[in-house]
Amino acid sequence: MQRALEEPHCAISVGSPTLVELLTDCDSFRKEDSSSVARSDDPAHSIIDVEALHVKPVRFVLAFNKLEYNVTFRRWFDFSRPRSSDTVKTLLDDVSGEACDGNILAVLGASGAGKSTLIDALAGCVAKESLRGSVTLNGENVLQSQLLKVISAYVMQDDLLFPMLTVKETLMFASEFRLPRSFPKSKKMERVQALIDQLGLRNAADTVIGDEGHRGVSGGERRRVSIGIEIIHDPIVLFLDEPTSGLDSSNAFMVVQVLKRIAQSGSVVVMSIHQPSTRIIDLLDRLIILSRGKNVFSGSPASLPRFFSNLGHTIPEKENITEFALDLVRKLEGSTEGTRELVEFNEKWQQDSCGLSQSARPTPKGVSRGKLVSGSSGVTNFTSMETVSSYTNPSLFETFILAKRYMRNWIRMPELLGTRIAIVMVTAFLLATVYWKLDNTPRGAQERLTFFAFVVPTTFYLCLDNVPVFIQERYIFLRETTRNAYRTSSYAISHSLVTLPQLIAPSLVFSTITFWTVGLRGGLEGYVFYCLIIYASFWSGSSVVTFISGLVPHIMLSYMVTIAYVAYCLLLSGFYVVRDRIPSYWIWFHYISPIKYPYEAVLINEFDDPSRCFVKGVQVFEGTLLGGVSDMKKVELLETLSRSLSTRITQSTCLRTGPDFLSQQGIPQLSKWDCLWITLASGLFFRILFYFALLFGSKNKRT
Repeated sequence: MQRALEEPHCAISVGSPTLVELLTDCDSFRKEDSSSVARSDDPAHSIIDVEALHVKPVRFVLAFNKLEYNVTFRRWFDFSRPRSSDTVKTLLDDVSGEACDGNILAVLGASGAGKSTLIDALAGCVAKESLRGSVTLNGENVLQSQLLKVISAYVMQDDLLFPMLTVKETLMFASEFRLPRSFPKSKKMERVQALIDQLGLRNAADTVIGDEGHRGVSGGERRRVSIGIEIIHDPIVLFLDEPTSGLDSSNAFMVVQVLKRIAQSGSVVVMSIHQPSTRIIDLLDRLIILSRGKNVFSGSPASLPRFFSNLGHTIPEKENITEFALDLVRKLEGSTEGTRELVEFNEKWQQDSCGLSQSARPTPKGVSRGKLVSGSSGVTNFTSMETVSSYTNPSLFETFILAKRYMRNWIRMPELLGTRIAIVMVTAFLLATVYWKLDNTPRGAQERLTFFAFVVPTTFYLCLDNVPVFIQERYIFLRETTRNAYRTSSYAISHSLVTLPQLIAPSLVFSTITFWTVGLRGGLEGYVFYCLIIYASFWSGSSVVTFISGLVPHIMLSYMVTIAYVAYCLLLSGFYVVRDRIPSYWIWFHYISPIKYPYEAVLINEFDDPSRCFVKGVQVFEGTLLGGVSDMKKVELLETLSRSLSTRITQSTCLRTGPDFLSQQGIPQLSKWDCLWITLASGLFFRILFYFALLFGSKNKRT
């Protein structure tokens, strides 16, 4: 009986409703008394005060039973069936346990023991077909359900935050995503302020998060902010992967103190931890110790000395009990028998403990309050957890908040925009000095072609600074979309919208410097179109780079793929090899090249004037073997040519106009405005591909 009292188990009192019944009662209560509950215009979401419901107090119990997870390592270039080189590794092997609200369940173990894997499995981050076993909340199966994402939160090991937002702004944006739109802004601010006090961040509320180049909050404060953005909606279950990793003992203790307060407010807290200090152990309610995926201990920290004493390994006084346990586990792992004896003893211990404690389990007291519960589109249909709405807010609202957050973070880093404009100005001035005031001679026409062949791909290469932008944000995107903070489509749309105004300044600077100094034609109308096509080129190039960075998550590989792709597009765009000379098996690439259309547009804008002559009289001999003879001989040759062709050709006769140059370059019968619209459409097309790359290529789940 004493052992049973030392190891209280979470239990649901007799007659207490299941989770689905609780949600049904919540819905009925909303109908009966809508004035006493904060409601949402979105029928799928509302803030429910469980204390006000006409139901008996209920505790939330997260239970997991016989979890098993294996991964198969395959060697490349082994085509045998079955593959002889395949190796199967067991990461979780028959792991069971439970955690209830008000308590902290800590998962311990050496590196590679399966701590993070267990947290991922409970949080729904393991593919359904790969994980065996059950995870229930108050008896309802929540594994892989939409409800789990709504009522839970997962704090990853790395602190993934926007560096130039303050602590308060970071939490406020989190509240915009996770709380319903109709929830008053004043109430959201109150929730954020209360959370700041709960996390002990009042003195750092107006301090930016910071990064390597900007001084910000401390490591412990950063970790607490990471916790805060996940619990802004007051989740029922909170998962954390080694929240004390990388922190000193003082900051680690403060973080666990915060987690204790969160648990006492009515949440189920499950976390992995490496080697907790004695002070941290005093804050923990239950422990699970893993060894190579197996459960070697499950119980309260107070029962750990008795457990090992009965096993024959007495823990010395003043010894950290978890350090002793982990050292012993590592020692047993290195023996021939391994931890088999420890696993078997733990199973017997659990059976005896459960048998003795059935009559000693206390009736749960207290109730979880203020939880954000998502209902279904059908107000009264709570019979299936899969009917729970996935997202808190509509797509348009998510897009607006995402754009607002990005712009606020971006405008606080003016060095990024300044550097881009500086590079654009240097490039434009270099081109201006090299191609200064080109004339209307054959050489001038050829230099115009080389100028445009350099300008268009340069606009694409100048967008390479976008490569690390999304890759750095990628893990923030994964963290937020994994918990359904917003839709992938909302992110892709907002990312496109905030890009458009950023391209205006570089486009105007580049166009203004190069158009007038090089001496391009068209006057004001030609200048306006030149600005538009340069802007469209920047847009298309930015979209290409963004798509590739979404497809290839490694920075160096993304750079390599982008540079190679733009080079291929340039090769087949029609400058180095005119369209009529491109092999038939590559002609398809010519037509899908995003460089082809802006290149043709600037050529048409420059040369589409039949009254403009680029080759007159003896200039026809320039660039040939006769180009080096004297002018007198050229005149004589021109007269001989005139007699042979029976056509009068003088030194003022125009032999090649602008349209002739376009025909020589194989420019089709598309107008410059058609090329402009196609360039803009190609940018939109790559943005759509970016969306699909995120949708199908950014699954944050183990397989």
